[in-house]
Amino acid sequence: MANDFAFSITSTRFDEDYTPSSNSRATTNFANLARGERRQENLRNALTMIDRRFNDLARWDNAAGDRYTVELDIVTVELQFSADGEDQQFPLLEVLDVHIVDHLTGRRHQGIVGNNFSSYLRDFDFSILLPSVNDDAAAFTVPDDFGALHGKLFQHFLDSAVYQERFPMTPVICISVSTSKTYQRTDNHHPILGVEYRQDDPSLTDDYFGRMGLTVRYFMPTGSVAPLAFYFRGDLLNDYSNLQLVGTISTMETFQKIYRPEVYNANSAAASTYRPSLTQQDYSRTEIAYDRDERSRLALTQGRFTEEHFVKPHKEALEQWAATYPEPIR
Repeated sequence: MANDFAFSITSTRFDEDYTPSSNSRATTNFANLARGERRQENLRNALTMIDRRFNDLARWDNAAGDRYTVELDIVTVELQFSADGEDQQFPLLEVLDVHIVDHLTGRRHQGIVGNNFSSYLRDFDFSILLPSVNDDAAAFTVPDDFGALHGKLFQHFLDSAVYQERFPMTPVICISVSTSKTYQRTDNHHPILGVEYRQDDPSLTDDYFGRMGLTVRYFMPTGSVAPLAFYFRGDLLNDYSNLQLVGTISTMETFQKIYRPEVYNANSAAASTYRPSLTQQDYSRTEIAYDRDERSRLALTQGRFTEEHFVKPHKEALEQWAATYPEPIR
């Protein structure tokens, strides 16, 4: 059944001239920034924030704080079905690929792929499937197989020759911590990732990424005011270089400062016992326009698009394939 579809990869440079393609999910952080009258200013300011944060974290042999520049590529993964007919190609997911330019040595370093994670199928799962299950439910219910197909497709992509020929390392996804959970600071401290936080009650997102074969740890880097959630496959603390970790932190912390300033641009740092909130008012706004309401509306639109062009037309083939694909070891 694996021969019934294949993966393909395309990439687009994310810079101040970036324009979202017709195949790009409209709710991605980068697509949201690239719309409206201030699109180029938004993009330029976001990239400047990333570079400044990178040089702030990579301070060794960097007295002027301008040694490094971060380059970002949007990686689009399409799933191509071998059967004839309509809807034989579908934009499965998008991630960011990071490269680091060292202006002192002239070297260009491979960063971590992943970082931001965008998925049409996840839109369907959270915006269409989950609400439909809970329409008449007395208590909130999550189906036992929630996210199973998405997780298996993601793992199949990571194990594919297409991925392994393009990327030398496994991905790391970095997003905000859940506002419905409480996190406890630990004594564990990493020189780049910072202080570790823990919580023993996995969120729905944690479980969803777990279906993708990814483990989560929460770290608050030096100079940050809230922990970030890092989802990874392997050993987060030892599989990646310091520069690679700095690239992911600087990129994704910047997006979170823009998207969730109440948490990541707060005027005071997270306490030992920490529960993030989007209702607290003690924070600073960036000068970058970001439409959170539009993002929520588009997630529903894109979920319906996925249902029409992916889930329904390929339901039988996908279910047959998923039934033979092993569950991740968690």
